[in-house]
Amino acid sequence: MSSDSESHVHPARTGTALLVSELGLLFRRRRTWTLLAALSAVPVLMGVAVRVTSGPPQGRGPAFLDQVAASGLFLAVAAVFVCTPFFLPLTVAVVAGDSIAGEAAHGTLRYLLVAPVRRAGLLAVKYAVTLVFCLTAALVVAAVGVLTGLALFGTGPLVLPSGMTITSAETIGRIGLMVLYATVSLSGLGAIALFVSTLTDVPVGAMAAAVVLTIVAQILGALPQLAWLHPWLFTHHWMGFADLLRAPLLWDSFRENALLQASYVAVFGALAYGRFTTKDVLS
Repeated sequence: MSSDSESHVHPARTGTALLVSELGLLFRRRRTWTLLAALSAVPVLMGVAVRVTSGPPQGRGPAFLDQVAASGLFLAVAAVFVCTPFFLPLTVAVVAGDSIAGEAAHGTLRYLLVAPVRRAGLLAVKYAVTLVFCLTAALVVAAVGVLTGLALFGTGPLVLPSGMTITSAETIGRIGLMVLYATVSLSGLGAIALFVSTLTDVPVGAMAAAVVLTIVAQILGALPQLAWLHPWLFTHHWMGFADLLRAPLLWDSFRENALLQASYVAVFGALAYGRFTTKDVLS
């Protein structure tokens, strides 16, 4: 005679299996690899442009690109800097915005909920997959930047804004910290996009809404008349990883950014939970 324990599926085991399944689905999608390929093209194009022109024309282009020719590793720094305001958020909005709305649109959401996993667990898994993509996207930009920089310009010591020179090994460490910083920065947007995804069955609408919110937040952050609002915008500390290039390292921006993004994750995670647990997806 079988016992109840034999027929009962442990929630943690089910959640782990679902997470593995969702990650496999994410990285089997052609769309995911298209997004990552588009991101990887940014540092390649930047490196080629600097190589062909021997640096940006005087008075045009970001001044920090001048350092790429001196140290190929700096191309990764420049690429993360360029991708953070728009390209990285765009890809995260696509993945997170599709997480729930896409399942609902294709009619697969109801089948996911037939499995022995609670709605809160499914929501947590979807957000975990989003975080993995955030890390992967930032890592791809940095890694391709490093490889492209080394191929086009070779390695060399990096001169920090303070004038201090650091070794290639230390530069790689700083780049790794920038990847983590970018991942933390995108975590708040991921939670916002996940919440929007629970509001609609149209994934394109959820993606577009997340992108629009990102653009609006950055526009508001650029208006000096709204200085009182800036610290509350989820985009406020996105470019703060410049502190990771100082000597000694300054952790204030990293800490403030992490606290701000954690607040957005808590608020919009709770909103997503409230919406998703009451949403009719089985009819």
